[in-house]
Amino acid sequence: MPMSDHVPSASTTSLSRKVPGKEDFVRSLASGLKVLECFSDAEAAMTLSEVARRTGLSRATARRMLHTLIHLGYASTDGRDFTLTPKVLSLGLGFWSGNSLKDLLQPALHDLAAELNESCSASILVGDEIVYIARVHTRRIMRMDLDVGTRLPAFATSMGRVLLSDVDQTSLYRLLEGAERPQFTPATITEVEELVKVITRGRNDGYVMVDQELEAGLRSVAVPVKHPDRGVTTAINVSVSAGLEPAGESLKRVLPSLKRCAETAAQALQAWERGRGRRA
Repeated sequence: MPMSDHVPSASTTSLSRKVPGKEDFVRSLASGLKVLECFSDAEAAMTLSEVARRTGLSRATARRMLHTLIHLGYASTDGRDFTLTPKVLSLGLGFWSGNSLKDLLQPALHDLAAELNESCSASILVGDEIVYIARVHTRRIMRMDLDVGTRLPAFATSMGRVLLSDVDQTSLYRLLEGAERPQFTPATITEVEELVKVITRGRNDGYVMVDQELEAGLRSVAVPVKHPDRGVTTAINVSVSAGLEPAGESLKRVLPSLKRCAETAAQALQAWERGRGRRA
């Protein structure tokens, strides 16, 4: 459903405004959400005492919430400090799909595909995978079919590496070490240290190119779609045939247009937020 058509029903609006009674309010869920919300860029790692103080919960309650999040894969600990894992990003997947982020990105991707005559895509990070949320197909390069909802391993894709570049280094190492990293082609980088290097380089360069690592004959270039408050929310890429031109020529040909598309997409997202009077 397009976002402009999403109007809450009367019953939904009524429920959202009503102060819940005891039978409708789950205190433990509220406590767990407080714990999730207390982490930030400034305080990405906190002790149990710090979490309890920031949330206003007792140490015992904060401890139960943190260990529940660890058990479910949303948090981790080194024995002293607690941190969130990239799995928390999956909690936003329902919002993006339910509010048709695709509708925001699709026009920009259509323009990009028409300009370059190449297939273009957009994705978000969910755990150690990317999930395609928009795509414009011009010609088939990959053997597999890609569509909205397709999942691919983040470590071996250009969009995945762009999205991983916004993950703090401790979580990045943990995610890569815990992920399956198959050797798709002879060019696939699978070693964690080397992956961290190329992901960091991508953060510094503002783009990532993956050349025949996911599939022979496939080259892709990706850039981030950045939000002023939340950092990299989405990645977009262009896929090209590796046999038609040298890698440097591919990069030179698609990168300027790809960056302009990312800027357009970021502006569209922020304009939608302002129009809705909310932050996505």
